[in-house]
Amino acid sequence: MRKKFKPILNMGGLQKRWLLNTASVVLALGLVCVLAITAAFSAYYYSSMQRDLESRANATMEFFADNLDQSYDGYLQSCITYAQTYEGKDKIELQFIDRNGNLLASSYGQWPGDSPCTPEIMEAINTRVVQAYVGRDPHTDERIMAVSGPMIYANGEVAGVLRFVTSTRIIDGQILLVVLTSGVVLLVLLAVVVVSSNYYLHSIMNPVAEITEKAKRIANGSYGVLIKTPFNDEIGDLAETINEMSSKIAQNEKMQAEFISQLSHELRTPLTVINGWSETLLADENMDADTRQGLKIIASEAKRLTEMVVELLDFTRMQDGRMTLSVEQTDIRGEFEDTVYMYGSRLAQDGIQLCYHDSDEEIPEIPCDPKRLRQVFLNILDNAAKYGGEGKRIDTSMHFEDDQVVVRIRDYGPGIPEDELPLVKKKFYKGSSSVRGTGIGLAVCDEIVDMHGGTLTLENAPGGGTLVTVRLPAAH
Repeated sequence: MRKKFKPILNMGGLQKRWLLNTASVVLALGLVCVLAITAAFSAYYYSSMQRDLESRANATMEFFADNLDQSYDGYLQSCITYAQTYEGKDKIELQFIDRNGNLLASSYGQWPGDSPCTPEIMEAINTRVVQAYVGRDPHTDERIMAVSGPMIYANGEVAGVLRFVTSTRIIDGQILLVVLTSGVVLLVLLAVVVVSSNYYLHSIMNPVAEITEKAKRIANGSYGVLIKTPFNDEIGDLAETINEMSSKIAQNEKMQAEFISQLSHELRTPLTVINGWSETLLADENMDADTRQGLKIIASEAKRLTEMVVELLDFTRMQDGRMTLSVEQTDIRGEFEDTVYMYGSRLAQDGIQLCYHDSDEEIPEIPCDPKRLRQVFLNILDNAAKYGGEGKRIDTSMHFEDDQVVVRIRDYGPGIPEDELPLVKKKFYKGSSSVRGTGIGLAVCDEIVDMHGGTLTLENAPGGGTLVTVRLPAAH
């Protein structure tokens, strides 16, 4: 199966930075090379052309120096004749110019045309040495190269200037071709670098992505997950280290779950005895007040400890996948109302008002495990009393929305810090609260609701307090 390379803008941060940095360096070096090559070829071509024109000018000047008399008419006629018989006139124009800058003769035709006005002409007359010019022709705006050499009589007087001029169009075209060729080579090189770097990065980033994904699963509680990698290098060593860590954590979790399960089972027998004898002793009407109060405390604490043991047993069942549901068609409204009324009398003793907002809408029976859901409702109400009891009020309601039974339980306490909201359903998490507890009640509730195909969410209610929402599907 062929791998598709992602566009750079859609890549991950490390991969994008690597490719952009590599491409930027290659592009910068490539542009420097292109500029250097262009400058070198330009200097070579232009210097070669200038040397050629200067060589022609010097040869022509030597020819006229040997044959030039002091008669102006003879000089003029010699210039015209030489210009008309010049062999290279198809590529280079030969001009003869007097010392005032007027064009006397040209190899391009019988009529010389406009006199040139480039600066090297007067420089050649004034300095008496060959001068060159590269630029645009003032008359035609064409790029040209011109070389002017002084024509000197035997007595040392300057008679005028001979000027070789040619267009640089062919040279400029060759330089442009060099630039384009260099640019294409640079683009090809850049593409090769990007593709090869991308392939190399894929060989690194794919295993890293797999390691990251598996590490997240391990962090979320999927202990024992192993990473498979074909590489026997640093990435392979990292994967092996994480695999070893995952295996050890899974082993420790298993040992911990087994210990908690065994301990919970061992605690249930003495707690049952304590609860039984507490009830028996409290039935004695002749007991003095202090003794009765002490027995009530013993019974209350034994009951609280029994609830913790039940939570721990449910937690171990949840951890090793032994938690099951006894599903039956259930009047969920009746179960919830019974739970609210039963728990309301307990909360009233602590001065907390538990309000049930009844509705006239019809709520159908749903397939569920009524004991497990009653456990969920009781746990949420107990949390509302423990963490939000200072608000002295808890509101409950049940509605039927979008083919779901929706239960809402809200307290009027301080609420949950925003940074702790995503963590409150994690096992053993108690947050910043100082209230006693195991930190596994909500984790067990969330698992029970999830096994029913529903959701359990916690959020801070408007105006203060915590709102817990349980959504249960009306049918599996």
